[in-house]
Amino acid sequence: MKLELSEVTTMNKPLSTFERKMKNPKFKKAFEEGYKKLLFSELMISIMEGDDVSVRNLAKEADISKSVIQNLRSGKQSDIKVSNLIKIAHAFGYEVILQKGDERLMLEETTTKDLKKHLSVVEAA
Repeated sequence: MKLELSEVTTMNKPLSTFERKMKNPKFKKAFEEGYKKLLFSELMISIMEGDDVSVRNLAKEADISKSVIQNLRSGKQSDIKVSNLIKIAHAFGYEVILQKGDERLMLEETTTKDLKKHLSVVEAA
């Protein structure tokens, strides 16, 4: 009888239901995609709780609707506009940085004289 290493556990305990399900490629892919979607919402919740910031206050500070903040926070909305990401990051005192090797670029939202908003890229220190 040949056993895969993943089937052998400490003290010969059988695999948990979760471990068995993770062997199914479809389940594993769905789980990993769902987990990734939760990561931003969990980060948002953690930062909001740590800084004692309400949905209403964050929406006001970031100039984003309360429903967008709530949907991102709850995980209902898993895709975020770059401009909203920048606004939320800035509201918490963070910067959005793109990095490739030693090159670092900072993303910013800027307003032109005619009050139009644009995404800008600035070399970061």
